[in-house]
Amino acid sequence: MAISTFDLFSVGIGPSSSHTVGPMRAARQFVEVLGEAGLLTDVFRIKAEMYGSLGATGKGHGTPKAVLLGLEGEQPETVDVTSIEERVSRICDGQSLNLAGIHSIEYNHKTDIVLDRKKVLPFHSNGMLFTAFDKESQILSSQTYYSVGGGFVIDETVEGSDQLVEDPRTVAYPFESAYQLLELCKEKNLSISELMLENEKAWRSEEQVREGLLNLWSVMQACVANGMANGGTLPGGLNVRRRAKELHQQLLSRPEAAMADPLSVLDWVTLYALAVNEENAAGGRIVTAPTNGAAGIIPAVLLYYMRFVPNANNEGVIKFLLTAAAIGILYKKNASISGAEVGCQGEVGSACSMAAGALTEVLGGTASQVENAAEIGMEHNLGLTCDPVGGLVQVPCIERNAMGSVKAIHAARMALRGDGSHFVSLDKVIQTMRKTGEDMHERYKETSRGGLATNVLEVPVNIIEC
Repeated sequence: MAISTFDLFSVGIGPSSSHTVGPMRAARQFVEVLGEAGLLTDVFRIKAEMYGSLGATGKGHGTPKAVLLGLEGEQPETVDVTSIEERVSRICDGQSLNLAGIHSIEYNHKTDIVLDRKKVLPFHSNGMLFTAFDKESQILSSQTYYSVGGGFVIDETVEGSDQLVEDPRTVAYPFESAYQLLELCKEKNLSISELMLENEKAWRSEEQVREGLLNLWSVMQACVANGMANGGTLPGGLNVRRRAKELHQQLLSRPEAAMADPLSVLDWVTLYALAVNEENAAGGRIVTAPTNGAAGIIPAVLLYYMRFVPNANNEGVIKFLLTAAAIGILYKKNASISGAEVGCQGEVGSACSMAAGALTEVLGGTASQVENAAEIGMEHNLGLTCDPVGGLVQVPCIERNAMGSVKAIHAARMALRGDGSHFVSLDKVIQTMRKTGEDMHERYKETSRGGLATNVLEVPVNIIEC
């Protein structure tokens, strides 16, 4: 299975990679299937059914909106986030949607998008069934898709298979484990980022890789800036106050505090993470890294590197993202990055591990030290549950990114103080994370039926999509 850096890091919209980005992509894929079969203009009605975690927390994650936009042909990377509310209102009020942007069909919000809170499809808890009908209510086409985390979508043809992404290309240095990765680096005398750069050439030129990574970095920075500029409360019914703007103003108004408090740098790291995840919760433009729920950690640690590490530069940004991707690939291949599958250890835990290893590389660490930092980052997130209050990616998700960012920096510093040797390997901790996720009760896997979701808020929030 070949996975690119640009599979793990992609531009999308909030609030969730698995519940927003994935369903939008799946809906668009279904429309493309109809078009390829010559059935598009025969469609009279489409029914979209969301199961498992998608059904349980889909309202809070904006799944219905994402499905409608996908059916109209939109993509997470390019959809105009400022027009989403108006678009969805038009569809619901007019009771019609423009399939693939070219064919108008009827739409009934009460019957055409179903959120089933109890039924779970066998392959993955984020299952979707799309069915197209003609004027006589006969089925034209029916397709099952799964949103398996990080915006990745697979269809029913790969159910039960480990081959999540079909790609015939072969990378220069394939690896399935951290052990193999370290052995390749040693054998070829390459850093992890250098090895990943060679692998990326299976898809695009080195110039395109560098340009693409710096573009992702640009989107991350814009997201942080937007998060620091926007105040008020987050949508969804919890009335959670946005804090990044006020925190930014506080830090700017007291520059002398930085001289008195050696830990004030952590306030800035917190700010960066809060800014990104508040933007994500508001449905803004973000970089999935490797998921939306954990999207603030990579940008926050990268900004720490760029603004607080002497001689930091864009070359370091490129190395950082390539190294983070190598670690993310290990989680994607050998465990999961889906909160609905393994809890938040798969989202915040994976992102913390990726950021810790990446920071270690750009600070001059060896491949062994990178692996050590990545292991520390996950080891101390093991068992982390996914229990969003009200089904919204707000509490505890936003603060959890700030904590994950600080942990990543600390993990990197710990690893750099050692020689790379350590008791628990990254492979072992990934294996442990996967097994912990399997043992974790489903109520703690993005269903809002356990943990803080029930102890803080006993009655689900009334979230209105249209």
